[in-house]
Amino acid sequence: MFENDYPLAWSIYLLGALGGLLVWWRLTRWMWRWLREPLWILGAALLLTPTMVDAERGLHAPAIAITAMDLLFGMGNSVWRAVSDLVLSLLIGLAIYLVFVAVRWFWQRQYLSLEHQEPLDEADTEYYLFAERHRYSPPHPSLESASSTPRASSRIEPRL
Repeated sequence: MFENDYPLAWSIYLLGALGGLLVWWRLTRWMWRWLREPLWILGAALLLTPTMVDAERGLHAPAIAITAMDLLFGMGNSVWRAVSDLVLSLLIGLAIYLVFVAVRWFWQRQYLSLEHQEPLDEADTEYYLFAERHRYSPPHPSLESASSTPRASSRIEPRL
């Protein structure tokens, strides 16, 4: 390889990997968010993790390519290094994702619920007080004779 071929090859690979990630994001956009986002991290870890190929010259290659070449063709003995690099980058990505999820959950729980909460007007206050007073009454008069103890109802029907 010439001096400029190595960075050029990595540039072409990174452009292809980013294109693959864009396709992966489009393919998984219909999924539930808690399934889709870890799959994005898995795809990014598989495509963007490098591993050391030649320690003397400092050459790296994509870890997924090294793993596939070593397993399919038995070309070298660096499959364990490539797999460990893949697992390490996947674990780091998932740890960062879990921190992001915790922050997002806390923010949605605290600030968005307070932001969209509307103050109660007089009719709403009267309705909720009425529902609280009559919460332990049986739902239908015919059920009153069936049981002597009133049933607790945790369901409040909306007003129409």
